[in-house]
Amino acid sequence: MVKIIQALIPKQNRNRPGNRMKPLYITVHNTSNTGRGADAANHAAFVARASTGVSWHYTVDDQVIYQHLPLNENGWHAGDGRGTGNMKSIGIEICENAGGDFEQAVENAQWLIRKLMGDLGIPLSNVVPHKHWSGKECPRKLLNRWDGFKAGIASASSQMTTAKPVKETSIKTISTRSTSKTNKVKKTYSLPAGILKVTKPLTKGSAVKAVQQALASIYFYPDKGAINNGIDGYYGPKTANAVSRFQMMHGLTPDGIYGPKTKETLRKIIES
Repeated sequence: MVKIIQALIPKQNRNRPGNRMKPLYITVHNTSNTGRGADAANHAAFVARASTGVSWHYTVDDQVIYQHLPLNENGWHAGDGRGTGNMKSIGIEICENAGGDFEQAVENAQWLIRKLMGDLGIPLSNVVPHKHWSGKECPRKLLNRWDGFKAGIASASSQMTTAKPVKETSIKTISTRSTSKTNKVKKTYSLPAGILKVTKPLTKGSAVKAVQQALASIYFYPDKGAINNGIDGYYGPKTANAVSRFQMMHGLTPDGIYGPKTKETLRKIIES
């Protein structure tokens, strides 16, 4: 749990428009301020100035979170005028100040987002980068790891399901491409078309391994940090957790079961 300090922008300031808002999205930013001391308190003082024209709801650093606007009021942070980004989303700035621990600030932001999702009923699919609204390369330090960032949000709030064994059905082969500046590598996973569930004894086999490999290819590791990311062909609790996090991110029921809807969604993500 991270301490949240409420330091609301004065009502008379022009960057607190006071428009009523029912938030549908959460928009993530980086402060792009690497100066020493440019932490959450520093940004709270900045948005409180009468001359400041921009505003957002929270600033997060490695120690604390400051809230600048009520969650039922809009801010000016998304760069889309009176579009959905400004008028229907909660803005969160993550500090990148020199001397601060950026990775801890990221974790604190993930904790805050999980809290807001639960409190306001916002799905993980509606957690978006600033770039989503205006095309700006923001959050600049997270865009190249966005899927991993969102997977981290889901990891602490996912749930696993245990059920009776069911038979595996037909296998469908799909292709995915991993690219770099120098070469292209084509990988093929044979994804089960039917349903796999956590069982006693655990479901296992090449079909399970294919699911694990596909999830690992888009950063939903069955067991991050283990040898080969835990890809072992056993559909145990860690694999169910990875499936559940994937489901939560893509608006599916997070039950940890690899069923037809999860299979089809995973196929589309990998092929895109």
